[in-house]
Amino acid sequence: MARRKSSPFDIWRSSVEMGALAFETHAVVTMRMMGMAGIWPVEKSENDRMMSEKQPAFAKAATAATTVAMQGGRMDEIISAATKSLTTKARANRKRLVKRVKP
Repeated sequence: MARRKSSPFDIWRSSVEMGALAFETHAVVTMRMMGMAGIWPVEKSENDRMMSEKQPAFAKAATAATTVAMQGGRMDEIISAATKSLTTKARANRKRLVKRVKP
């Protein structure tokens, strides 16, 4: 069975997903850096956490992308598979860090 070609919408969606990942990671890095500077409230374990979460997160993303690629997925599907778990993790980190600020 022939696979459907990527449409412009598929490529646009992949770009939006990568943009969402960029936004989430930028927010997390900013809050963590401000935490290191003492101007954002973070747990003492935050520095260890940011180092220990990288390998599992990237391994999960690589595995997802490789699985889709080996199944003959289109490039936009491969990108989506890779960015999905990374965005989910970064978004969870952002929400957790934002909650540390008292209104």
